[in-house]
Amino acid sequence: MHIDPPNIRYDVPGYAAKDEHVGDPKKEIIRKTLYPSNIRNRASPTGTWRPDVGRALQYAIPSVQAHETIERAWLLHKRHVRKQRDAELARKYQCMKKAMEELEKVDSKLFMEANKPEDPRARSQTEMELAKTLKGSEKKTLEARIRGLFPRELRIPADTPSRTGWNYDWKPLQRPL
Repeated sequence: MHIDPPNIRYDVPGYAAKDEHVGDPKKEIIRKTLYPSNIRNRASPTGTWRPDVGRALQYAIPSVQAHETIERAWLLHKRHVRKQRDAELARKYQCMKKAMEELEKVDSKLFMEANKPEDPRARSQTEMELAKTLKGSEKKTLEARIRGLFPRELRIPADTPSRTGWNYDWKPLQRPL
């Protein structure tokens, strides 16, 4: 007959046991605020569960017919908003198409230039020559930049200054056209 000593668990190895209270308590507070438990013993301030919601709905919408009427009205409202948005997009498209037709009549060379397919990764000869003279991060900046897109080297505006301070010598890379 084999008797196990008390307080020893054989189902979990010792190295796999994890203490959940180790670490930053702020992270735990944020996690509990964003993802509250689903235990239905009290009302949640984040609105995941309220014990009186069924009673409040029954008081506000006493019948199934009223609920269905509200649902149909909401769907009708969404359909009207969607049709307005589609009509506005169609109007903008027609204006753009009309402007392009006018440009074709006025100057066919500009029309062809405006509608020319362009490979955003293609580099001109001057850009290739400039890339040979650049070093390090400037070369990476030139290679990463795609024409017409938001420049990657711009920083996100922040409320606080950086830890290293302001770089007074920084100048943006002048890209040849």
